[in-house]
Amino acid sequence: MELTLLGTGAPDGLPKPDCPCAACASARGPRARAATSLLIDDALLLDLTPGAVLAAARAGHSLGAVRQVLLTHPHDGPAVELPAVLPPAGRVPDGQVLTLISGHRVRAVPMDAPGTGYEVTAPEGERLLYLPPGAAPAGLTGRVAAPYDMVVGDVIARPDAVARLRAVDAVGPTTEVIAVHLGHDAPPGAALDRQLAAAGARAVPDGTTLVVGDYHAVPDVPRRTLVTGGARSGKSLEAEQRLETFPEVVYVATGGRRAGDAEWAARVGLHRERRPSTWRTEETCELAGLLTLDGPPLLIDCLSLWLTDAMDRVDAWDDARWANGGEEALRERVAELVHAVRGTPRKVVAVTNEVGSGVVPATAAGRRFRDELGRLNAAVAAECEEVLLAVAGQVLVLRG
Repeated sequence: MELTLLGTGAPDGLPKPDCPCAACASARGPRARAATSLLIDDALLLDLTPGAVLAAARAGHSLGAVRQVLLTHPHDGPAVELPAVLPPAGRVPDGQVLTLISGHRVRAVPMDAPGTGYEVTAPEGERLLYLPPGAAPAGLTGRVAAPYDMVVGDVIARPDAVARLRAVDAVGPTTEVIAVHLGHDAPPGAALDRQLAAAGARAVPDGTTLVVGDYHAVPDVPRRTLVTGGARSGKSLEAEQRLETFPEVVYVATGGRRAGDAEWAARVGLHRERRPSTWRTEETCELAGLLTLDGPPLLIDCLSLWLTDAMDRVDAWDDARWANGGEEALRERVAELVHAVRGTPRKVVAVTNEVGSGVVPATAAGRRFRDELGRLNAAVAAECEEVLLAVAGQVLVLRG
């Protein structure tokens, strides 16, 4: 089954008309995207968009052989004129199956948002799932018989759609996941590629033709990632985004509870609200044990709070205690953690703080914490396949 993406953008396209944002300003040439529309084997058109005939011609195809046009989502803009070469556009009711004269079978898949998804099965048996913008499959229960060969959907806005499909084995190791409906909220350039690769997905330019079932592997997703950065740099958000398409994640909060601290409780609440409901939270500093066990991915936030707890346990803030066994005790605990990171069977994304970039703390205890955190970060980074630095909401790849 051959799929041609006549467009890969959001319904308003990219750049969005009259939008002055930086993402739209940089969306020129190959980065520009028309509204998403899929042409399948020159026989089926999913979503009718302005300029479809011209887009097909640019991709080396004609719409003259199209026998069915199906719509997936409500169209809020001006009416789109139906080209004379196309049959009337329609929609298949949820759960029903439409068989085309070409031999393709189209089943309408219910969504959790306005719109309809379509599962397309080729005469040869390849299976494609196409999801409308801002939507995920609804009512998924039980394991499916076999994964799709390809899933095309809104990976950036609805990463949980991929997570839901993975949870029932509808997306497997050889399923090609293609991101579409890309608008100005998606990161540009290499940042988009990095975020999609972490989700096991990729994006392609408008006009690209793909063979469903002819899998093209995305870059390997690193098993261990360290994200470092300053306060409010975007490091925690980056870490969370890297695991949003996994059906189950253990979020390890090393900060613990602070009784009577309303401001801290509000911070923790905001973190919880933006995390998927399927994630489980563990409030602990016993990281070595979790890393040793097999299980779902771990998101550790953060190592600097873990170090604070480790230094509290050995009374490292006191100069005399530090000199009389405290330093050695801390070294042993750090070595235990680093050894666990090296040998862990799990996927791990850890967050830490970058300190000591110029300001020298006024106290010996402050300088000690700065030095020990620098050593800890370096030791954990050495065991990670990928190390990222978050600065002003932007992410730089230090290793990977």
